[in-house]
Parts: sequence; C-alpha cells; structure tokens
Amino acid sequence: MIIDGVSIPDFPHAEPPLRRGRWPMTVPAVGQIFAEGLKFRTPVTFLVGENGSGKSTVLEAIAEAYGLEPHGGHRGMYATDQQRSDLGRRMKLSRTKTGSRMLGARTRGFFLRAETAYEVFTENFGKAGYGDRHPDQVSHGESVLQVLDGRFTDVGLYLLDEPEDGLSFTSCLRLLAQFELLVQRDAQIICATHSPVLSAYPGATVLEVGRHGVREVAWRELEVVDHWARFLARPEAYLSGLLD
Repeated sequence: MIIDGVSIPDFPHAEPPLRRGRWPMTVPAVGQIFAEGLKFRTPVTFLVGENGSGKSTVLEAIAEAYGLEPHGGHRGMYATDQQRSDLGRRMKLSRTKTGSRMLGARTRGFFLRAETAYEVFTENFGKAGYGDRHPDQVSHGESVLQVLDGRFTDVGLYLLDEPEDGLSFTSCLRLLAQFELLVQRDAQIICATHSPVLSAYPGATVLEVGRHGVREVAWRELEVVDHWARFLARPEAYLSGLLD
C-alpha cells in the first residue's frame, strides 16, 4: 500500500472556495470525500460507475496530489504545481510508510488515461518502458500492452482510467495478471473501469460511484455485472425493446 486514504480539507480562504452547487462539489463522490474522506483497504481498488459519475474526476485529483501528470504518464514529463486543477491542489493523501518515501523525484507509479494514452505514448516513444514499436505501427490495445509490460513493473502507485479501452477479453485477463505481479511487488492500484472482467480481481475493493456518492459493494452486486449477465443470457430481451 502506498496510500490508505484521501481527503479534501476545507480551506476557507482559498481561491476559488469550494461551494455547494458549484463544480466539483456538484459531483456526489467529491462531496462525500469532502465530508468524510475515502479509505483504501486493499492493494487493488476499483471505481465503477456510469459515465459522468465522477470516478475519473476523483482519480485525476489523486494523480495530481500524488505527483503524477494529470495528462497521464510518469512523473516529470511536463507537470508543475501551477498546472494542477483546483481539486488536485486541495486533495490530501494519507500516505503509508512506503508512500511517504515516494515524494518529488522519488515518486513511483503511472497514470494511464484511455483518452490521452495515444498522445502520451507517442510523446514518450523512445524512452525506457514505452515499447519498441511506435504507436502508429500497432493497434491501440497493443500500444497499451507494451507500456504495461515496460512501465507497470515495480513498487509504486498505479492509477488507471478505463484501461479496458482497446483491450480484448484476453488482453483484459493479461492486464489482471499484470495487476497480480504488481501486488506481489508491493505496488498499489486504483482503477476506474466499466469492465466486469477487471473488477473481478480477487480480493479487490470495489467502490460503486454514482448519484449516491461512493459505496463499497460486492462484485456480484454491481449494476454493470447484473446487466452483462442478463444481456449475455438473453440478448434478444434487451435488443428487442431497444431496436423496436
């Protein structure tokens, strides 16, 4: 474990102030963290929720607070404190003993964002851990996998925002195997996902993010798992009403 919790302290004199009714306080997950914080109990945590639920907003703020690039990638590419979002500047991490040693130049980990992955991989092609094949010469999924093999290898905090984008079913299973390798090396993973495959990782904490805020649920109780199970059992029942 690198961090065991996050919080958003209230700084009354900060500009702009946090105000209810204004973003990001309008995001229920952010409001809940502001009110009571959020704890991490296991080395692997999944944030699962619909589009717009706030899981990516929370994950990006954690990345900024930890010292990773909000754009994605490893530390020291192009971020400065001035580039942090207001939420990223305010978010505080409760670091473990291991995490307290990962400050500044010692920050270890990676922030993988599906929406910026190609740009980050292209900008860093040629650097250690970014693969031997240029992203233009491979599929999106292959470019993700070669970075996973090269950069997701050692102790650190690994943040992933919808990494399943571009990955096949078997590649998602390969990603889970990479998660296990990282856990064995005392790394920590926080992953925002829509994938019932990834969120099935044994022993992980699953946090459902939505209008209710953030709540821990069992994997089988996730809405996305229920929808996929019923769809695969009877796809015609879903499609008939939709297409009609």
